[in-house]
Amino acid sequence: MKKLLLLFLISHLSFYTFAQPDRWQQHIKYNIDVKMDVVTNKFSGIEKIEYTNNSPDTLERIFLHLYWNAFQPNSEMDVRSRELGKTLLTNRRGEQTQDWDARVKDRISKLAPAEIGYDSVAEVKINGIAQKLVYHESILEVQLNKPVLPKSKIMLDINFFAQVPVQIRRSGRDNAEGVRYSMSQWYPKMVEYDYQGWNPNPYVAREFYGVWGDYDVKITIDKNYMIAATGVLQNAAAIGYGFEAPGTKIPAATAATLTWNFKGENIHDFVWAADNNFKHLSKKVRPDLTLHVFYKAGDLKQDSAWKNVLWAAEKALPYMESRFGKYPYPQYSFIQGGDGGMEYAMATLLKGPGLGTVFHEWMHSWYQHILGTNESLFPWMDEGFTSYAESEVSAYYDEHFALQSPFINEAEKNKIRKTNDDNKQKLPLNQYGNYAGYISLAKSGLEEPMSTHSDHYNTNFAYSAAAYSKGAIFLAQLGYIIGDSVRDKVLLEYYNQWKFKHPNANDFIRIAEKVSGIQLQWYKEYWMNSTKTIDYAVGDINMNDGKTTITIKRLGKMPMPVDVLLTFKDGSQEIHSIPLDLMFGAKPAEDKTLRFVETEWRWTHPEYTFSTTRGIRELKSIEIDASQRLADTNRNNNKLVIPD
Repeated sequence: MKKLLLLFLISHLSFYTFAQPDRWQQHIKYNIDVKMDVVTNKFSGIEKIEYTNNSPDTLERIFLHLYWNAFQPNSEMDVRSRELGKTLLTNRRGEQTQDWDARVKDRISKLAPAEIGYDSVAEVKINGIAQKLVYHESILEVQLNKPVLPKSKIMLDINFFAQVPVQIRRSGRDNAEGVRYSMSQWYPKMVEYDYQGWNPNPYVAREFYGVWGDYDVKITIDKNYMIAATGVLQNAAAIGYGFEAPGTKIPAATAATLTWNFKGENIHDFVWAADNNFKHLSKKVRPDLTLHVFYKAGDLKQDSAWKNVLWAAEKALPYMESRFGKYPYPQYSFIQGGDGGMEYAMATLLKGPGLGTVFHEWMHSWYQHILGTNESLFPWMDEGFTSYAESEVSAYYDEHFALQSPFINEAEKNKIRKTNDDNKQKLPLNQYGNYAGYISLAKSGLEEPMSTHSDHYNTNFAYSAAAYSKGAIFLAQLGYIIGDSVRDKVLLEYYNQWKFKHPNANDFIRIAEKVSGIQLQWYKEYWMNSTKTIDYAVGDINMNDGKTTITIKRLGKMPMPVDVLLTFKDGSQEIHSIPLDLMFGAKPAEDKTLRFVETEWRWTHPEYTFSTTRGIRELKSIEIDASQRLADTNRNNNKLVIPD
């Protein structure tokens, strides 16, 4: 009987610990049919939406994003960019620079009528009845004549027309590399309604948040244009352009246009690009996944670089999935277009074929398009986690595959060898650049809490460093707190538990606590909701009762657990691991070095003393955090070398 009771308790505890989170999600089905005029750069469209209200709330109104209305003089995006440009920053060379997005600057203010972008909705009908529309620039409010009840659905019919802006930010026509159309944020898109209510974020700068659903998109365009897009092409045998199965005979187009039909399931966005000089590469890397590359035809060097994208993506994928979870969609496309690198469902727009950006944008598939965090409220959970993953994937690829690529020459391979050698000297391994970015922010006087809404940072600099660098360190430093191997298990469990559920910061922390057995709310509160910094220093050394006592001082305002490495003159070492009292636990040993887990350090106390049985004369050095995963803002006081 006792044995049965024990088994019941164990199974019940396991279920409680890893129970699937039960958070409702809205659902949407888009059926979009657009006709593009490549002469006027305008298109008209019909959009049919099936929207399911899975929430417990009655919706009296709904909201739609009309992103391209931001690309007009005096828009919120225009004025915000110019206002931020008035802030002067001092770079590392002592030069003053304007704090605006170099891609936007004041360009929107100078657009002529034929160059602006707009999304205009002629009407929204529900059950044949036109609804009242209220424009808020890039947000359209639809005041419903009948509310949407909980657990019910509505059908919307939307007629819209748009003008493609000249390429300024992400979307647009005729970018710097000559890609004709980069079609992102191009259609009236339903605003997400979640457990916090509506999220009608105007298009001011960044970021995006959407409803998961299914897309059926038809695009009619000049027959000489190739389209790359989200989803799977449904009529490949009629279209050709490298999408068709080998041996398929493509009928000659008799009309001036072709209609492309793409479908994507369980996604929250749709992007496409079109050009009359695209090249298309593809490879089926496993039965359920095909990778594509689309780029402007160029010289042999350009061709090799884009072929290398496809080769590298296939090599890196197994490692990406082993670390961060399985890629669940049937295709992914790397598309030249846009103004840098920007992620979308099953695709990314890329300025060029640099692999760092390639890996970064693809990893967004995990942290934005599968997990779907609200980027506006938690940009660091998307950009930061993606930056962390990019660094890990890039380091793995460079070490294991880069030198094997048939698409790079010996000079480029020598550069890779040198980079690999240099990186091995930098700590923390793989994440050195992210730590450097954060330290620069922490010392700038411009840092704001990571809980700041992404559009409301006082400077672009503070946003970028917080979202990308400090966000990446959140994960790297978590490995210091709970152990790297445990952190890696956390990331996989986080993916498995929260994919397609829009997790927030606390959802991640709860997974980390359950997997590690360590309390971590304090870490989230300090790192996310404050700008307090970390600074520990080696203090006094004394002999007491035949033991060497060592004092560690906390000079910064953020408390952390601390590992202290003692190295002795005979070459032996000891690690003294000091847990923080707020953790209610300690991380496991990470290597075979002799390790002592000390009593917890109470966060209220600025000093902590521990001892070793070895004498002072035996000591060679004392070092706080030899792995350098602690984001200590002053490492000059972290190591003390004992003179002979």
